[in-house]
Amino acid sequence: MSLSPVEGAVRADIEPPVDTDKQAVAGRSPGQLAWARLRRDRTAMVSGVVLLVLAGLALAAPLVSKLYGVGPDEQFQQLLDGNGMPLGYAGGITGDHWFGLEPRLGRDIFIRMVYGLRTSLFIALAAALVTTTIGVVLGILAGFLGGLVDTVISWVTDVALALPFLIFALAVVPTVALRFYGPREEVPPAFQVAVLIGVFAAFGWTSTARLVRGQVMSLREREFVEAARASGAGLGHMLFRQLLPNLWAPILVAFSLAVPQYITGEAALSFLGIGILEPTADFGRMIFQSIPYLQTDAAYVFFPGITIFALVLAFNLFGDALRDALDPKSSR
Repeated sequence: MSLSPVEGAVRADIEPPVDTDKQAVAGRSPGQLAWARLRRDRTAMVSGVVLLVLAGLALAAPLVSKLYGVGPDEQFQQLLDGNGMPLGYAGGITGDHWFGLEPRLGRDIFIRMVYGLRTSLFIALAAALVTTTIGVVLGILAGFLGGLVDTVISWVTDVALALPFLIFALAVVPTVALRFYGPREEVPPAFQVAVLIGVFAAFGWTSTARLVRGQVMSLREREFVEAARASGAGLGHMLFRQLLPNLWAPILVAFSLAVPQYITGEAALSFLGIGILEPTADFGRMIFQSIPYLQTDAAYVFFPGITIFALVLAFNLFGDALRDALDPKSSR
């Protein structure tokens, strides 16, 4: 039956208009809402693009070296003067050597930086994965079980936080290397990487464990946990099927913010001579070797320094944006 214009107007006044935007939001999952917030954040998009470009260079380092036509250990002594300084403008920048050459050795800075990216990102991502896994497992156990388990884990956490990381690394890394290799033997790069990841794992899990413990303590009294407990669910089901799915947001944020800390930590240890050693390409070693040439060859320290700065800044900005996107109360 058709309505008259007057009846249609009256019905339109009585029935409230349908809010299509609210319906669209209501039909989205939490992950879709977080992705929508992340896409609206220009800082997140820019930092994400920077990270993708740098990570792509690191992953494709052998391909980049082949296309570039220069290897990471290849030396160009013929392009150095009698004092070992690169010939030409700004440290030997040419069409064949985009960022110039290293003084004394004559290695290409650009390709060394590409391989240095691979070293830094691999160590940082592996260390963040290990420390996050340890922190999540210990944090869930401490928060859910409580009692003696919580006391022991909290005590171990306090001890790890009380130990000075730098002094511990300075003492342990050379000692471990000497334990397996003599003073005149060359330490394999894989062993150096494993030792650094182990040192980071010994200290880096504490913040994640405390964060997860606090989240679990607030979740263990919720209705869905009580229902699972009443149905006779086991400990593994309670921890990893009921609690863990509700912790992904803080875990992802903690992981994204831990990676830049390990990048700078690895560079600092290599700068001090106890991290990645020659001939493996590394940002910390490159910056250390460039210090004597600050006045005569500023490009040598500028390019590695600005690259690691951009890498760490992009990770930190993306981590902050990810935290805002995963926060349901955020207005961004």
